Amino acid sequence: MAPSSRRDIVVIGASSGGLEPLMEIVAGLSFDLVASLFVVVHVPAQATSQLPHILSRAGRLPAIHAKDSEAILPGHIYVAPPDFHLLLCNGSMRIVRGPKENNHRPAIDPLFRSAAQTYGARTIGIVLSGMLDDGTAGLLAIKSRGGITIVQDPKDAVFPDMPRNALAVTPVDYCVSKEQIAGIIADVTHKSDIQMEGAIKASNDEMKEEIEIEAMTLETIADDEKPGAPSVNGCPDCGGTLWELQDDQWLRFRCRVGHAYSAEGLLGSQGESLESALWSAFRSLQESAALARRIAERARRNQQDFAAAKFEKKSRRAEEQAALIREMLLDPETKSVAARAE
Repeated sequence: MAPSSRRDIVVIGASSGGLEPLMEIVAGLSFDLVASLFVVVHVPAQATSQLPHILSRAGRLPAIHAKDSEAILPGHIYVAPPDFHLLLCNGSMRIVRGPKENNHRPAIDPLFRSAAQTYGARTIGIVLSGMLDDGTAGLLAIKSRGGITIVQDPKDAVFPDMPRNALAVTPVDYCVSKEQIAGIIADVTHKSDIQMEGAIKASNDEMKEEIEIEAMTLETIADDEKPGAPSVNGCPDCGGTLWELQDDQWLRFRCRVGHAYSAEGLLGSQGESLESALWSAFRSLQESAALARRIAERARRNQQDFAAAKFEKKSRRAEEQAALIREMLLDPETKSVAARAE
């Protein structure tokens, strides 16, 4: 893709409740759009995505699943396939099964971050309806490199978390309803008003390194010099040390091999790990109580009263401990953090 003075790279991130506004945007774009669109929607890893077909039918532009090393063409919509991150390079795309970010693959932040690093002020970033905060760090990266930022009005979103979190930390250019977004894209992409030398900020080495980690570049992964500072937290995915990164007011974490979390995402993952550990302890105590009870019954039949009493006591203690853990599992406060991460 030749250098351009237009804003011709449009990256869109959506999650729960994001399909309807995405279709609204695509339906409002003309066939002669000079920009290329790149879309990440959170989907399960094993899902069969029909999103390109849906978007092609919704509007005038052809939509396809992005392919690794494919050249970028204007007037096309490229959709991240399930279980793969979509990254942008100079004139082409990468499709990589890299580390999950914000518990998702594909995730929005890797797409946004790679667009910001590669295309700078040519980038338009859009965050639509969704839960939690994927897209916030990426939108901040786009803004820091001179790009345009658009967020669906939280009052207009079915799930307002993603738009609301993006608004909290990013100086957003447009906060509008889904019906207005296509018009803004058309208006902004048809203007040739970018002074590239002034608009595109200097390359960010930490951003570049994060993109290389997301792309599974072994040399960067092996480098002991990681962005940020080591934290006291371990990675919920692999157990490794998490490095703490600060984007203005936005706190993030990333481990050596690339798993990444926002602060809220990390808390949610820790909540899931806690619940998993509680279920494991509950099962183990139930099994211990049952085994001790069987041993005690056998000892009673053999008139081994001392041994029977000892194992009956062990059984009661395990049952009491299991009952305590059961109460924790049933407590909504214990489960709320894990529920927010889903």
